[in-house]
Amino acid sequence: MSDSHSLLADLERREREGKPVTIGLVGTGEMGTDIVTQVSLMPGVRIGAIVELELAAARKAIAVAGLADGVGREADDTATVPKIIAAGGIALTSNHLDVCDCEAIDVLIDATGSPSFGARLAIDAFDHGKHLVLMNVETDVTIGPLLRRRADEAGVVYTLGAGDEPSATMELVRFVQTLGYPIVAAGKGKNNKFDRYAVPRDYEEEAARRNMNPRMLVEFVDGSKTMIEMAALANATGLVPDVPGMHGVDAGLAELPGLLCPREDGGLLSRRGVVDFSVGRGVAPGVFVIVETRHPRIRERLEDLHVGKGWYHLFHRPYHLTSLEVPLSAAEAVLYRKAAMQPLPRRYAEATAVAKRDLQPGETLDAIGGYAYFGTILSAADAREHRAIPLGLCEGARVTQSIKADEYLTYANCTPDADQPIVRLRHEQDELLEPIAN
Repeated sequence: MSDSHSLLADLERREREGKPVTIGLVGTGEMGTDIVTQVSLMPGVRIGAIVELELAAARKAIAVAGLADGVGREADDTATVPKIIAAGGIALTSNHLDVCDCEAIDVLIDATGSPSFGARLAIDAFDHGKHLVLMNVETDVTIGPLLRRRADEAGVVYTLGAGDEPSATMELVRFVQTLGYPIVAAGKGKNNKFDRYAVPRDYEEEAARRNMNPRMLVEFVDGSKTMIEMAALANATGLVPDVPGMHGVDAGLAELPGLLCPREDGGLLSRRGVVDFSVGRGVAPGVFVIVETRHPRIRERLEDLHVGKGWYHLFHRPYHLTSLEVPLSAAEAVLYRKAAMQPLPRRYAEATAVAKRDLQPGETLDAIGGYAYFGTILSAADAREHRAIPLGLCEGARVTQSIKADEYLTYANCTPDADQPIVRLRHEQDELLEPIAN
């Protein structure tokens, strides 16, 4: 966890000096709008530019934040962006290169959720010497190790954003690892209906009520987002899914240590060191880590402190603030060159895809959270055995053989769209980086 007092002091100093950390925000959907609002409350940090295909959405985000009328100004070209920022405004553009090329921008935040665009944005950001904070976990689970390598080569920071469930869990992971407690399981609570076959048309009303895109809502409902997030956690820690799709237990906080522990001790796990999730009441919107405590003195103290009894103990953070914490990662990347969370050089898990319905040859696949497939998690070894297509490569892929509902999407029955940069980058990652972990 960051030292908030030190960060606060450094940001207050930047505010006094008139040198705020200046963010280029990409995407102003629900999360992007939150970021604009949150940044407006903080000292020493500001939004300098917004990249948005629909500039009306960017203006709406600025209005929701309560910023002055006219603060958002459309940039006519690349040269206009720094002029608007220097005048105290927020430059609005539909071209991310306008912002990547702007020296006044210190760091970019990707709040799009598009794997393909996220790949393009990341490479362009690094080529222009910009730090990058991802809320776009979909890109990270597809090509995160390669992006980390590219960022290191460019001398910039690549990080997932604080506040999302993977990075919130990562805080607990680092905490217990520093104390020397072996991790048995780590994960999150899932707090909405779990329907693997959900489709956007059935969630239009709820999405409108919650100011969300129906497809994005379905990405949560059908479990794809949970699988993506836990794959990101696995690849940053070396933890793995115990079974395809994880166990997804229906258990509250008191029951979790007794279920997500080894079979020989009465639990479900075939191994120690896994990622998983719970749909039980009281876990979401939090995250958790379960540790093994064999030393009698430590068990005695944890029991005395009401952490729990027995060999296995649960550490729980009861909240994650998603987009509201992301500006902290942007500030820390610029001020301290610190990453909240990064993938390891090897992949330990893969976010993959399963057909929601029968798919026929010639079909072109839609986006995550759509009508064709839902996400699931496999160990890297299982993904290799199945020849499973990474979830982030599915959009735009072409079905080449009949696929029945509940079957994996694989390189044998689908062909990814080779024109998408993320497909080329994934191939490069597979060629360059360490072999898949077993």
